[in-house]
Amino acid sequence: MTGKFIDRVKPRLRKCRLWIITREVKNYLEKGRREIDTKDRVVVSLKPDKASQGNVLLSYIIEPFLLKPGQPLPNTHTRYWESLQIARTFLELGYCIDVISWKNTEFMPQKDYAFFVDVRHNLERLAPLLNKDCVKILHSDTAHILFHNAAEGRRLLELQQRRGITLQPRRFEMPNWAIEYADCAVIKGNEFTLSTYRYANKPLYPIWGTPVRLYPWPEGKDFGACQKRFLFFSSGGMVHKGLDLVLEAFVGMPEYHLTVCGPVQREKDFEQAFYKELYQTPNIHTFGWVDVDSPEFREIIDNCVGFVYPSCSEGQSGGVITCLHAGLIPIISYESGVDVHDDFGVILRDCSIEEIRDSIQTISSLSAEELRKMAWRAWESARANYTRERFAKDFRETISSIIATHGK
Repeated sequence: MTGKFIDRVKPRLRKCRLWIITREVKNYLEKGRREIDTKDRVVVSLKPDKASQGNVLLSYIIEPFLLKPGQPLPNTHTRYWESLQIARTFLELGYCIDVISWKNTEFMPQKDYAFFVDVRHNLERLAPLLNKDCVKILHSDTAHILFHNAAEGRRLLELQQRRGITLQPRRFEMPNWAIEYADCAVIKGNEFTLSTYRYANKPLYPIWGTPVRLYPWPEGKDFGACQKRFLFFSSGGMVHKGLDLVLEAFVGMPEYHLTVCGPVQREKDFEQAFYKELYQTPNIHTFGWVDVDSPEFREIIDNCVGFVYPSCSEGQSGGVITCLHAGLIPIISYESGVDVHDDFGVILRDCSIEEIRDSIQTISSLSAEELRKMAWRAWESARANYTRERFAKDFRETISSIIATHGK
């Protein structure tokens, strides 16, 4: 009886709007899962132009190695280029290289490897399966995950106590034991980032990050006209990045203007909690996610004197590096992972709303000429330290040092 009833009503259900929507969502999710699973199972093998010195296994971002000829690298994050450059470095040093996704949970080594480089969980999984003389390297692009999670938890708790609201964590990750299983680590970040790994007593090699885009010095910028205009620019995790603090700071300073560039619309609980600040406050202008290559973003940075970024935990913030390259004066947390000197920016001590306000007011009180000089020094620092050329040089020197140390 039940089967016959279902057979009779199924044609009617298929015409129902809810049935159609549910079916389409199911098909979309299944298609996405198949695409993700396929990509994460791929192994890309590359060979050097000269005689091979051995094999390297790289577990990082696989997408750049799957691009079609002429297809550009994504400009949404620096890790796409950096993953490519890590592979190039080993190829230039004469190693064959196998590249897998850091999310590949099925790969099993079928050969001996001189080096294994991973960013998260594959070190723990694969280390026991590798040949004993394989040198295992953690390439970390974040602070230690326990610190990272605890820092976001503190920010969410502080927001709850301050505003009486509970929001979802957005940047939480499962802890990993990568540094424990590694022989050494290449850490993208400053002394803060390194300090979160020192407990493991492993050799740590610092390396600085790269921008997704270079910007020329804004020669004709009117610093007097924009001295009270600031930018908040980040990827996801609005509370983790400190947008709640920045919004509350600017609400209390109506004569100062804030432009918000970040995917706030993807975090509905945050957007709802701060709807008034984001969309109904005259001195706050919310754009959402903006392409850094777009004329719109160029116009935004030309009309801002600096940027505010009180993140609670980073490896080394790509957003901060992008803004430095744009010639914006930084007001950032120490935990952003980027070194800033007093002559071109501000390092926030506790990221309180009061400290953020004081820093903004201090920067804005400077003359147009003083602001121009600070912006120039910020831009010069970015050009000297945070470039693809610097990353390539430093990473090669680091690997050469590890080779010498381990006799490979």
